[in-house]
Amino acid sequence: MDLITTTSELAAACGRLARHKVITVDTEFLRETTYYPLLCVVQMASADEAVVVDALAPGVDLKPFFELMSDEAVLKVFHAARQDIEIVWHLSGTIPHPIFDTQVAAMVLGYGDSIAYDALVDRVTGHRPDKTHRFTDWSRRPLTEEQIVYAVSDVTHLREVFAALDADLKKRGRSDWVSEEMEVLTSPKTYDFHPERAWERLKTRVRKPRELAVLIEVAAWREQEAQSRDVPRSRVLKDDAVGDIATHAPTSLDKLGNLRSLPKGFERSKWGTDIIAAVQRGLARDQASLPKLEKPRNNANGAATVELLKVLLRMTSERHGVASKVIATVDDLEQIAASDQADVGALHGWRRELFGEAALKLKHGQLALAIDKGRVVRVDRG
Repeated sequence: MDLITTTSELAAACGRLARHKVITVDTEFLRETTYYPLLCVVQMASADEAVVVDALAPGVDLKPFFELMSDEAVLKVFHAARQDIEIVWHLSGTIPHPIFDTQVAAMVLGYGDSIAYDALVDRVTGHRPDKTHRFTDWSRRPLTEEQIVYAVSDVTHLREVFAALDADLKKRGRSDWVSEEMEVLTSPKTYDFHPERAWERLKTRVRKPRELAVLIEVAAWREQEAQSRDVPRSRVLKDDAVGDIATHAPTSLDKLGNLRSLPKGFERSKWGTDIIAAVQRGLARDQASLPKLEKPRNNANGAATVELLKVLLRMTSERHGVASKVIATVDDLEQIAASDQADVGALHGWRRELFGEAALKLKHGQLALAIDKGRVVRVDRG
């Protein structure tokens, strides 16, 4: 297997691949020490060939690859595509389309929640991929013959997996379900991430508008700092420290230094002043313009409703052979318990038909759950 290291070789390979209706794609990248993923290797395959591209080769221009990813006449098949798409979006400003994600398809077909690539290949084809090089340093050069063989195997086995899953989806009438998921996965909104929305990633639960205002500003500062330095967010400030700052809102370096979540002496660094400025911006925000804080859902009746919805979800998942995670999350269930108009996936599209309508009926006593011969069953009450 020859390794593609020049733009002309890449253009020729992409030209050949573009003649096929379906190709498989994977990438190898590093992200441990950077904010943006470092693309190291691209591997692609058609029914006729497989190619490996050295994305770090001196002088190579990846434009032919990006053009192929945007070719509407070619279906691009990935497994767990989100990070691969994010890389293409960051480097080219375009999003691969149309795509097919075998991990999503597998969830729709009942293979479990977020099944790993090697496990899926094993279950579909009976082949057990060698994952020895999964955590190899793909930025080191030269690439070894073993690494290249590993990269090729990822996209060649994927051809068989796609064929089997696609046929099963069509047989069960679920192709449209996957298509709905692909529209979300290929939406620019999914990847066009702005610093002012960085707080949404945090699991920190703030309870007061004042705390939320500070959280928004401090999280935005951390995001901008991580982007400008191209380092992971945690290298700038850990999540628990961001939450701690939001809760205590220190307005002086001395107060900042009293927070136990920050390293000793951090307040004397050049970032101490920046954080205080972010806190002050948060405190100065108009609280009426802030996003609405979710109301606590910890009352007894609400918790009981969520538990019943969990049983219904599991029963639906098992009956229809669909991974429960792709139907609804626990957060979805909590929001449904709180509001019939919750803007969650479980109340839209095929999920609503499969589960959402029943969930609302259960919530309002129009549907009950019972045990019949050791199995949970639904009882419609009109």
